[in-house]
Amino acid sequence: MRIVSDQERKQYQHVWVLAEQRCGRMETVTFELLGAARRLADRLACEVWCVVLGHQLEEELTSCFVYGADRVLAVDAPELADLLDLPCANTLARLIRKHRPEIVLAGATMYGRSVVPRTAGMIEAGLTADCTGLDIEEDSRLLLQTRPAFGGNIMATIKCSDHLPQMATVRPRVMTVPEADQSRKGQIIREPFVSEDISAAMKLIKSEIDQSRVASLSDAHIIIAGGRGVRGEKGFELLKRLAYRLGGAVGATRAAVDAGWIEYAHQIGQTGQTVQPRVYIACGISGQIQHLVGMQSADLIIAINSDPRAPLMQVADYAVVGDLFKIIPAFEEEILRL
Repeated sequence: MRIVSDQERKQYQHVWVLAEQRCGRMETVTFELLGAARRLADRLACEVWCVVLGHQLEEELTSCFVYGADRVLAVDAPELADLLDLPCANTLARLIRKHRPEIVLAGATMYGRSVVPRTAGMIEAGLTADCTGLDIEEDSRLLLQTRPAFGGNIMATIKCSDHLPQMATVRPRVMTVPEADQSRKGQIIREPFVSEDISAAMKLIKSEIDQSRVASLSDAHIIIAGGRGVRGEKGFELLKRLAYRLGGAVGATRAAVDAGWIEYAHQIGQTGQTVQPRVYIACGISGQIQHLVGMQSADLIIAINSDPRAPLMQVADYAVVGDLFKIIPAFEEEILRL
């Protein structure tokens, strides 16, 4: 990889966010990243640019300004309607070479994880994946990228000091969506789609929207999650019943999923989903860091465990020591009285 010289470094500026949209609507992760980018850009005294790739997205462009963008860089073309990896990566790489951003952020989603690594390879830049924290080092202006490492046993902070732009994917729901400011305005810069960005290497065969109930886990306000202490499928039936009473969703640790007690779609943590509910009720979960990174942004954490020394009991807002098979039914009974 080619090292960027000090003279070249001066030509790179602004913080970019790669917007993500599905079916013509912006995904929440875009607004989360715009909030994070706004904080970074304020530290660097520069602008936030939001890159929007797709087709017929005119109505969605102004929403980027509401959540912190100063400019929107839009490429609207039928060839980008399906958001295939290679055309999007080729287009993003071309825009980066032209405008030279200092930092590029994207969601650690299927879209971000497929497009951004390809782009980083094309422009010979470094990439830190699955970040859970971002900051700026005062003296160097370098991006400090925090992410789980060594199987989630430690949190590592990474710097990319020799290559620009500094690129990172950020796990959804670890950043907070900023308060919408309807008065904010900005500039829309329209870039053309060029034929050289088309790739025949892949073709979209079919696209379907997941209508299953588990898809609501990422947006649930209340989550009831179970770990090894739930002891099996019957234990999860207890949690599902409580989730139904509360209008919430059911989550699980990797151990519970690996044991076959519940489907992978419910898994929360480093190798599953990241959630940010208002209330997170952890049942029989010890709370290893691999799980904590997936739910630590919850507004209120309630832990139920027979072991008062379990790690999650130490970080919970309310720690209930006891048998969850007695506590959950009692809790449910109280709810029915309301």
